[in-house]
Amino acid sequence: MTALRLRGITLRYGAGAPALADVDLEVAPGERVGLVGPSGAGKSSLLRLCAGMLAPQSGMLEVLGADPAGLRPRARRALRSRIGTVHQHLDLVGPLRVVHNVNAGRLGRWGSARGLVSLLRPLDVAAVDAALAQVGLDGMRDRRTDRLSGGEQQRVALARVLVQDPDLVLADEPVSSLDPVRAEAVLSLLTGVVAGRSRTLLVSLHDIDLAVRRCERLVGLRAGRIVFDLPASEVGAAERAALYRAGP
Repeated sequence: MTALRLRGITLRYGAGAPALADVDLEVAPGERVGLVGPSGAGKSSLLRLCAGMLAPQSGMLEVLGADPAGLRPRARRALRSRIGTVHQHLDLVGPLRVVHNVNAGRLGRWGSARGLVSLLRPLDVAAVDAALAQVGLDGMRDRRTDRLSGGEQQRVALARVLVQDPDLVLADEPVSSLDPVRAEAVLSLLTGVVAGRSRTLLVSLHDIDLAVRRCERLVGLRAGRIVFDLPASEVGAAERAALYRAGP
């Protein structure tokens, strides 16, 4: 079973040019794949599609062996619980303690009732502590999240993925707001989190050099189309020029 399979995918927003046009892509379990390309290339649209947040106008999509659009609501929720997401803006609740933001990774499996109980008395704190230790935040469980630095909040989001223990991690520009040194450190943590249990990673990045260093394979997108799909070590000057050339 592939982690992701897209065949002839076309996605449009309204009557304009397609956000994705005739996209074919396969990602095997355990791969670390970087999506690179200029702004507006379709990277975020592709990730939202794979997360089950959008449905294509045409083509075939399989995520972890299932077509999200063809599932009943309960099965769709179960599928989404197997998909971890990391966004540039992190989706953390600032006034809540770190433990609650980390445990939010379990909500897809827990359900609303257990989630409410955990807000009153946090559950599975040993697993939270272990995840925080893995990302270098020992002893931070009871801190207010909005009192942490930006880099610490990035690591809280990674700890949330760890406790969720998903099969597929989708990360949309997770380091674009960070300085180069911190971006390298956070992406190193993210790829380490994925590699630890053979999870699959699909991550969009503006920094192609960072993507080459941290991903096994790069998929270049431009104007909604795949320009190249290569091992990271084979992405050279010609591929970069095709991706970032001026004009249409």
